[in-house]
Amino acid sequence: MTMEQVESYLDGLYPPDPELDAIKRSIAERGLRDISVGDSYGRLLTMLARMIGASRALEIGAFGGYSGLCLLRGLSGEKKLISLELREEYAAFAHQNLKQAGMGDHIEYRVGAAIDSLAVLEQEGQAFDLFFIDADKENYPQYLEYAIRLSNPGAIIIADNLMLRGRTLNLEKQGPAVLAMRRFNELVAQDQRLDSTMLSSYDGLAIMRVK
Repeated sequence: MTMEQVESYLDGLYPPDPELDAIKRSIAERGLRDISVGDSYGRLLTMLARMIGASRALEIGAFGGYSGLCLLRGLSGEKKLISLELREEYAAFAHQNLKQAGMGDHIEYRVGAAIDSLAVLEQEGQAFDLFFIDADKENYPQYLEYAIRLSNPGAIIIADNLMLRGRTLNLEKQGPAVLAMRRFNELVAQDQRLDSTMLSSYDGLAIMRVK
Protein backbone atom coordinates (compact mmCIF):
# COMPACT_ATOMS: atom_id res chain seq x y z
CA MET A 1 0.00 0.00 0.00
CA THR A 2 1.42 3.35 -1.07
CA MET A 3 0.85 6.83 0.35
CA GLU A 4 -0.91 7.74 -2.91
CA GLN A 5 -3.38 4.89 -2.41
CA VAL A 6 -4.10 6.02 1.14
CA GLU A 7 -4.63 9.60 0.02
CA SER A 8 -6.90 8.52 -2.85
CA TYR A 9 -8.98 6.32 -0.55
CA LEU A 10 -9.45 9.01 2.09
CA ASP A 11 -10.24 11.76 -0.43
CA GLY A 12 -12.73 9.44 -2.11
CA LEU A 13 -14.81 9.26 1.06
CA TYR A 14 -15.84 12.90 0.71
CA PRO A 15 -18.70 14.00 -1.56
CA PRO A 16 -17.90 16.11 -4.63
CA ASP A 17 -17.30 19.80 -4.01
CA PRO A 18 -18.77 21.68 -7.00
CA GLU A 19 -16.94 24.97 -6.41
CA LEU A 20 -13.51 23.45 -5.85
CA ASP A 21 -14.07 20.98 -8.68
CA ALA A 22 -14.89 23.94 -10.96
CA ILE A 23 -11.54 25.51 -10.11
CA LYS A 24 -9.76 22.26 -10.95
CA ARG A 25 -11.58 22.09 -14.29
CA SER A 26 -10.63 25.67 -15.10
CA ILE A 27 -6.97 24.84 -14.47
CA ALA A 28 -7.16 21.80 -16.75
CA GLU A 29 -8.97 23.78 -19.46
CA ARG A 30 -6.08 26.23 -19.52
CA GLY A 31 -3.66 23.37 -20.06
CA LEU A 32 -1.90 24.07 -16.75
CA ARG A 33 -0.41 21.50 -14.43
CA ASP A 34 -2.47 21.55 -11.25
CA ILE A 35 -0.12 22.55 -8.45
CA SER A 36 -2.89 23.48 -6.04
CA VAL A 37 -2.75 22.25 -2.46
CA GLY A 38 -4.02 18.67 -2.02
CA ASP A 39 -7.71 18.16 -1.30
CA SER A 40 -7.10 16.96 2.25
CA TYR A 41 -4.90 19.94 3.03
CA GLY A 42 -7.46 22.27 1.46
CA ARG A 43 -10.01 21.00 3.96
CA LEU A 44 -7.42 21.50 6.68
CA LEU A 45 -6.98 25.16 5.70
CA THR A 46 -10.71 25.72 6.08
CA MET A 47 -10.90 23.85 9.36
CA LEU A 48 -7.94 25.63 10.95
CA ALA A 49 -9.33 29.02 9.96
CA ARG A 50 -12.63 28.13 11.65
CA MET A 51 -10.99 26.64 14.71
CA ILE A 52 -9.03 29.79 15.53
CA GLY A 53 -11.82 32.20 14.51
CA ALA A 54 -9.60 33.82 11.87
CA SER A 55 -10.94 36.93 10.18
CA ARG A 56 -7.87 38.01 8.18
CA ALA A 57 -5.60 35.73 6.16
CA LEU A 58 -2.62 36.13 3.85
CA GLU A 59 -1.63 33.68 1.15
CA ILE A 60 1.61 33.75 -0.81
CA GLY A 61 0.89 32.21 -4.21
CA ALA A 62 -2.59 32.42 -5.76
CA PHE A 63 -2.37 30.19 -8.87
CA GLY A 64 -5.98 29.19 -9.72
CA GLY A 65 -7.62 30.25 -6.48
CA TYR A 66 -8.09 26.79 -4.94
CA SER A 67 -6.30 27.56 -1.68
CA GLY A 68 -7.84 31.03 -1.62
CA LEU A 69 -11.34 29.57 -1.63
CA CYS A 70 -10.41 27.06 1.07
CA LEU A 71 -9.09 29.85 3.27
CA LEU A 72 -12.05 32.17 2.68
CA ARG A 73 -14.53 29.44 3.54
CA GLY A 74 -13.07 29.30 7.03
CA LEU A 75 -12.85 33.02 7.72
CA SER A 76 -15.43 34.91 9.75
CA GLY A 77 -15.93 38.49 10.88
CA GLU A 78 -14.06 40.81 8.53
CA LYS A 79 -13.49 37.81 6.23
CA LYS A 80 -10.53 39.35 4.37
CA LEU A 81 -7.90 37.53 2.34
CA ILE A 82 -4.89 39.24 0.80
CA SER A 83 -3.24 37.14 -1.90
CA LEU A 84 0.28 37.78 -3.18
CA GLU A 85 0.91 36.62 -6.73
CA LEU A 86 3.91 37.23 -8.96
CA ARG A 87 2.03 36.97 -12.26
CA GLU A 88 -0.85 39.24 -13.25
CA GLU A 89 -2.50 36.52 -15.34
CA TYR A 90 -2.65 34.12 -12.40
CA ALA A 91 -4.09 36.79 -10.10
CA ALA A 92 -6.80 37.57 -12.67
CA PHE A 93 -7.44 33.84 -13.21
CA ALA A 94 -7.77 33.17 -9.47
CA HIS A 95 -9.98 36.21 -8.96
CA GLN A 96 -12.35 35.09 -11.70
CA ASN A 97 -12.66 31.67 -10.08
CA LEU A 98 -13.36 33.20 -6.68
CA LYS A 99 -15.95 35.54 -8.16
CA GLN A 100 -17.75 32.51 -9.58
CA ALA A 101 -17.64 30.94 -6.11
CA GLY A 102 -19.19 34.09 -4.60
CA MET A 103 -16.04 35.19 -2.78
CA GLY A 104 -14.72 37.86 -5.12
CA ASP A 105 -15.50 40.75 -2.76
CA HIS A 106 -13.49 39.27 0.10
CA ILE A 107 -10.09 39.05 -1.59
CA GLU A 108 -7.43 41.57 -2.53
CA TYR A 109 -4.60 40.66 -4.91
CA ARG A 110 -1.20 42.28 -4.81
CA VAL A 111 0.83 41.49 -7.90
CA GLY A 112 4.62 41.40 -8.01
CA ALA A 113 7.47 39.86 -6.07
CA ALA A 114 6.06 38.63 -2.77
CA ILE A 115 9.07 39.86 -0.81
CA ASP A 116 8.34 43.41 -1.97
CA SER A 117 4.63 43.06 -1.21
CA LEU A 118 5.39 41.72 2.28
CA ALA A 119 7.60 44.71 2.99
CA VAL A 120 4.76 47.03 1.97
CA LEU A 121 2.28 45.16 4.16
CA GLU A 122 4.63 45.55 7.11
CA GLN A 123 4.98 49.27 6.42
CA GLU A 124 1.19 49.55 6.32
CA GLY A 125 0.92 47.94 9.75
CA GLN A 126 -1.12 45.00 8.45
CA ALA A 127 -1.58 41.93 10.65
CA PHE A 128 -3.14 38.53 10.04
CA ASP A 129 -4.54 35.53 11.89
CA LEU A 130 -3.66 32.90 9.29
CA PHE A 131 -0.98 32.49 6.62
CA PHE A 132 -0.57 30.03 3.76
CA ILE A 133 2.78 29.84 1.96
CA ASP A 134 2.82 28.05 -1.40
CA ALA A 135 5.05 29.96 -3.81
CA ASP A 136 8.70 30.10 -4.96
CA LYS A 137 10.70 27.89 -2.64
CA GLU A 138 13.91 29.92 -2.64
CA ASN A 139 12.25 32.57 -0.49
CA TYR A 140 10.48 30.32 2.02
CA PRO A 141 12.80 31.26 4.92
CA GLN A 142 12.19 34.96 4.29
CA TYR A 143 8.45 34.39 3.90
CA LEU A 144 8.39 32.68 7.27
CA GLU A 145 10.16 35.58 8.95
CA TYR A 146 7.72 38.07 7.47
CA ALA A 147 4.75 35.92 8.50
CA ILE A 148 5.95 35.89 12.09
CA ARG A 149 6.35 39.67 12.05
CA LEU A 150 2.91 40.19 10.48
CA SER A 151 1.17 37.82 12.89
CA ASN A 152 -1.58 38.62 15.34
CA PRO A 153 -1.06 36.80 18.68
CA GLY A 154 -1.58 33.07 18.23
CA ALA A 155 -1.62 33.23 14.43
CA ILE A 156 -1.28 30.03 12.40
CA ILE A 157 1.24 29.70 9.57
CA ILE A 158 0.91 26.87 7.05
CA ALA A 159 3.43 26.03 4.32
CA ASP A 160 3.24 23.45 1.53
CA ASN A 161 5.78 21.35 -0.43
CA LEU A 162 8.35 20.63 2.27
CA MET A 163 9.68 17.60 0.42
CA LEU A 164 9.90 19.06 -3.11
CA ARG A 165 8.84 15.69 -4.54
CA GLY A 166 11.73 13.98 -2.79
CA ARG A 167 14.47 16.46 -3.67
CA THR A 168 14.70 17.72 -0.09
CA LEU A 169 15.92 14.29 1.04
CA ASN A 170 18.25 13.70 -1.91
CA LEU A 171 21.70 14.85 -0.82
CA GLU A 172 22.82 14.98 -4.43
CA LYS A 173 20.41 17.88 -4.95
CA GLN A 174 22.03 21.17 -3.94
CA GLY A 175 20.06 23.74 -5.92
CA PRO A 176 18.83 26.99 -4.35
CA ALA A 177 15.24 25.77 -3.89
CA VAL A 178 16.38 22.58 -2.16
CA LEU A 179 18.82 24.39 0.12
CA ALA A 180 16.19 26.97 1.01
CA MET A 181 13.62 24.31 1.83
CA ARG A 182 16.05 22.41 4.03
CA ARG A 183 16.76 25.64 5.88
CA PHE A 184 13.05 26.39 6.11
CA ASN A 185 12.29 22.97 7.60
CA GLU A 186 15.02 23.49 10.19
CA LEU A 187 13.55 26.86 11.12
CA VAL A 188 10.08 25.38 11.48
CA ALA A 189 11.41 22.77 13.90
CA GLN A 190 13.80 24.99 15.84
CA ASP A 191 12.51 28.58 15.94
CA GLN A 192 11.60 29.27 19.58
CA ARG A 193 8.89 31.71 18.52
CA LEU A 194 6.85 28.85 17.09
CA ASP A 195 4.96 25.75 18.10
CA SER A 196 5.03 23.47 15.07
CA THR A 197 4.52 20.13 13.43
CA MET A 198 5.22 18.81 9.93
CA LEU A 199 3.04 16.33 8.03
CA SER A 200 4.49 13.96 5.45
CA SER A 201 1.68 13.32 2.94
CA TYR A 202 0.92 15.39 -0.19
CA ASP A 203 4.59 16.50 -0.49
CA GLY A 204 4.76 17.69 3.11
CA LEU A 205 2.98 20.43 5.07
CA ALA A 206 4.19 22.56 7.97
CA ILE A 207 1.74 23.90 10.55
CA MET A 208 2.99 26.51 13.01
CA ARG A 209 1.49 28.60 15.77
CA VAL A 210 3.14 31.89 16.65
CA LYS A 211 3.60 32.02 20.41
